[in-house]
Amino acid sequence: MDNQKRVFTFGNGHAEGRADMRNLLGGKGANLAEMNLIGIPVPPGFTITTEVCNEYYEIGREKVIALLSDEINKSLRLIEENTGMKFGDPEKPLLLSVRSGARASMPGMMDTILNLGLNDEVVEGLARKTNNPRFAYDAYRRFVQMYGDVVLELKPASKEEIDPFEAIIDQVKKEKGVKLDNELETEDLKRLVTLFKAAIIEHTGKRFPDDPMEQLWGAICAVFGSWMNERAILYRKMEGIPQEWGTAVTVMAMVFGNMGANSATGVCFSRDAATGEDIFNGEWLVNAQGEDVVAGIRTPQQITLEGSRRWAELQGFSEEERREKFPSMEEAMPEIYKELDALQTKLENHYRDMQDMEFTVQEGKLWFLQTRNGKRTGAAMVKIAMDLLQQGMIDEKTAIKRCEPLKLDELLHPVFNKKSLQEAKELTRGLPASPGAACGQIVFFADEAVKWHKDGHKVILVRIETSPEDLAGMAEAEGILTARGGMTSHAAVVARGMGKCCVSGAGAINVDYKKRIVEIDGLILKEGDYISLNGTNGSVYKGKIATQAAELSGDFAALMDLCAKYTRLKVRTNADTPQDAEVARRFGAVGIGLCRTEHMFFDNEKIVAMREMILADDIEGRRKALNKLLPYQKEDFKAIFKTMDGCPVNVRLLDPPLHEFVPHDKKGQAIMAEEMGVTPEYIKQRVDSLYEHNPMLGLRGCRLGNTYPEITQMQTRAILTAACELKKEGFDPHPEIMVPLIGILYEFEAQEKVIRQEAAAIFAEQGVEVEFKIGTMIEIPRAALTSNRIATRAEYFSFGTNDLTQMTFGYSRDDIATFLPIYLEKKILKVDPFQVLDRAGVGQLIQMSVEKGRSVRPSLKCGICGEHGGEPSSVHFCHEVGLDYVSCSPFRVPIARLAAAQAAVEE
Repeated sequence: MDNQKRVFTFGNGHAEGRADMRNLLGGKGANLAEMNLIGIPVPPGFTITTEVCNEYYEIGREKVIALLSDEINKSLRLIEENTGMKFGDPEKPLLLSVRSGARASMPGMMDTILNLGLNDEVVEGLARKTNNPRFAYDAYRRFVQMYGDVVLELKPASKEEIDPFEAIIDQVKKEKGVKLDNELETEDLKRLVTLFKAAIIEHTGKRFPDDPMEQLWGAICAVFGSWMNERAILYRKMEGIPQEWGTAVTVMAMVFGNMGANSATGVCFSRDAATGEDIFNGEWLVNAQGEDVVAGIRTPQQITLEGSRRWAELQGFSEEERREKFPSMEEAMPEIYKELDALQTKLENHYRDMQDMEFTVQEGKLWFLQTRNGKRTGAAMVKIAMDLLQQGMIDEKTAIKRCEPLKLDELLHPVFNKKSLQEAKELTRGLPASPGAACGQIVFFADEAVKWHKDGHKVILVRIETSPEDLAGMAEAEGILTARGGMTSHAAVVARGMGKCCVSGAGAINVDYKKRIVEIDGLILKEGDYISLNGTNGSVYKGKIATQAAELSGDFAALMDLCAKYTRLKVRTNADTPQDAEVARRFGAVGIGLCRTEHMFFDNEKIVAMREMILADDIEGRRKALNKLLPYQKEDFKAIFKTMDGCPVNVRLLDPPLHEFVPHDKKGQAIMAEEMGVTPEYIKQRVDSLYEHNPMLGLRGCRLGNTYPEITQMQTRAILTAACELKKEGFDPHPEIMVPLIGILYEFEAQEKVIRQEAAAIFAEQGVEVEFKIGTMIEIPRAALTSNRIATRAEYFSFGTNDLTQMTFGYSRDDIATFLPIYLEKKILKVDPFQVLDRAGVGQLIQMSVEKGRSVRPSLKCGICGEHGGEPSSVHFCHEVGLDYVSCSPFRVPIARLAAAQAAVEE
C-alpha cells in the first residue's frame, strides 16, 4: 500500500479540502469543502479524488477498491459521528448520495445515485424512525430504480421502447387511477420496489444487492465508469475538456426533500443565466427529491414571487390560480426563502461570480448540496462580467479573464428563434465552419443564387465544394452547405469573411447537380425546398426556422474598450470588400491583414477581362486585357483604403492558379467562347492546357508574378494609384504589398524589383508619393527556415497559417475531412490543426522565423492572416512569440481582441 491520500472529508464546518483544489477534488468536491469553511450548511461527506478515476482505468476496479478501502471506512465513520446515524443500521439508518464532479462543470453528463443504503430491513427502520412509511418507501423505490439504471445497467431494449422502470410506474399509476408519482400511497410504492427488483433480474440477470457496502462500491465504480459514457465523451469533445482530467466522486449523507409539506428541493441562480440580470431566480418543488425538478416529473414552481408572477403570465394563469397551484417559495416558505436568499448572496460575494446552486429543505432545515459558477449565454457572460466590475466585486483584468472568447459568437451572428428550433427536424450535421443561423431555399449554382436573390428569394447555396468562382452566389446566399471541405476550405474561409453561416464537410449529403436534388439519409430535397443551417454547431434542418438578429449591448462595447486598454497584440481583419472592412472596423479592427485580390475578379465584366488575359497568346495580349482590369482594381482598392482610412491595408498579389478563373463544364465553356468570340473547342483546349496534377503547388503565387510580371505591374499600379488619388483627396492610406508563396529569397527579390520600378513611375506621374511597405507571406516551410535571408529584403512577414499547416503536416486542407474524424476518435490528433494552431510543429516554424527575421531586421513587423488568427489559444501563442498582430475574418475580430487581452493580462 502507498501513502497517497485519496479521500478528503468535510462536514460540520470542517473540511480537508478547499475551493482551489478543484483539479484534485473536482468542482463539486472542492466547493462543498469551501462551503463548509465559510459556514454554509452542507451535509457531511467525503470526496474521492480525480486521480483515482485515472487509476480506475489503469489498474481496474478490484485494485482500486483495495486501495480505497481503509480511507472509505474511516470517512464513513466520520459521517456517522457527524450525523448520529449508522450506515446499514435499521435503528439509525444513514443513507448516502454518490455523485460525480469533474474539475470543469459537466452538468448531467455523468451519473448520480441517491438514497443509497436501503434494503428491506433498513427501509422498515427508516419508516419507524421518521414515522413516515410513505417517505421511506418512496426513497426505496427511487433508489432501486436509480441503482438498477446506473449500476446494473437496466436499459430499454431499443430506442423505440420506454424505460422498463417507467413502464412499471405508468402501469401502477393507471391501475390506481392517478397521474402523478406523489399520488401513489405506501402500498403502491412497496409494490413498485418488488416489481423493480423482478425487472432487474428479468432484464439483466443480476440481483439487486442488499448489502449496503456492496451498494456503495457498486455506485462509486459506476460513477467512475460514467466518465467514459457516450454523452460525457461528446461533451468533453465539445467543451475541450481533456480525458485525463478524470472525475472525482463525492459521497454525502442524504438529506430529504420528500419528507412532507415542510420539505422541498430546488435549483437556483444568483443572477439570470440567460440575460445576466442581477436577479435571484430558480425553481423548487415541495415534497420532492432533486431529480424531480430536472426530470419533468412535476411542474416546478418559481422561487421568487416576481419570477412566479412572470412565469404565470407567460403560462396564461390568473393571479388566483398561481397562488393556489404554483406559489413561490417566497410565499410558501418565507423564512426558508429569506435564509436561502441571504446564503446565495453570501456565496456569490465569496466566489465573486454568478452561482448555480442546488438545495434541499428537510423538515424546515435548509441544506446546500452544490454550488458552482453558473453556465451562461454569451450575452449574460458579458453583462455579468461588466456588472461585477461596476459593483466593485472584481477588477478589470478579472472581468477580461471571466469572458470566454468563443462565446462572443453568440452576440455577433443571427440566431434561431428558440421556440421554432424546438419544433425543427435535424437532418444531419457537418462541420460548424462559420457561425450563425440561416434559412432559405436550396439552389445548386452560384449564378442562380444571384438570380433567385435578385428575384426576392432567400437561398442556401448547396455545393459538393465551392471555388472562387462561386463567390458571387455565396455573397447573395443566406448560408452555404457543402459535402466536402474542412474548416479552412474555400467555403469556410470565405463564409467567415462575409459573416455568412456555413456548414462544410457534411458527408451524409449527396448532391446531384443534373437532377438538382440533394439526398440526405434517404430524404430527397429538390431545388427550391427550404432548409435551415446552424453554423455554430453544424446542424442542418428541414424546412424554415425563423431567425433573429443578435443585438449588441453597451456592455459589449465596454468589454471591447477594456480589451483595448490591456492588449499589446493588435487585431486586423481579412477583408476583400469595403463592406467586410466596415464590419471589421466597427468591431475594432485596426487594419486589414489580408486583402485577397483574386476575390475582386469574379463579377461579370471583370471575369471576362481576366479570362482574356489568361487566354492571350503573348505579352501584348495580356497587357491589353490587364489594362481593362486596371480601372476595376484601382476602384476596388480605393474603396477599401477609404474605408480603412489611417489604417494599414495588406494587399496580397494574385495567388491562386489560373485554372480557378475559367469554367470546366461544357455550359460554362460555351458561354465563355461566346464572350471571347472563339469556338467552344478552342476554350476547352486552352482550359485543358492549364491543367496541373497538383495545382496548389503549381503555377500560383509569386511563381505567377515572376512568370508574368505584367500581372504584378498592373496590380501595383492599381494599389498605389488608388493610394495617391486618395492622398490628394485628403485621406491617409497605408498600403502594404504582399508577395505570396515565396520559398527562396530570389523569388521575392524579382517581384520586389517589379513593384519598386512601377512605384517610381506612378509617383512621378501622380506628383505625389505615399509610404508603402513590401512584405511577404510565409507559408512554405523553407521560407520560415531561411527567413533571416528573406528579411534582408522583406519589410514584414505575414504567416499564412492555413497553407503553412497544410505543407508542414502534408494534409490537404480541403480533403482532411475524409480522415480527420477517425484521427480525432483514435487520438492520433487531439484537435484539427487547421482550427487550432499546432504549436509543436507549425508554431516552432513561426517562432523560428520571427527570431531569425528580426535578427537581421529588428523592426520587422510580423503577423498571421490564416484562420488561426481568430482562434483564442492560437492568439495566445501569437502573443507569446511576440507577433505584432493577428488578422481574422470580420466576425471573429471581437473574439481575437478578447483573446489578445487575456493573453496580455495573464502574462
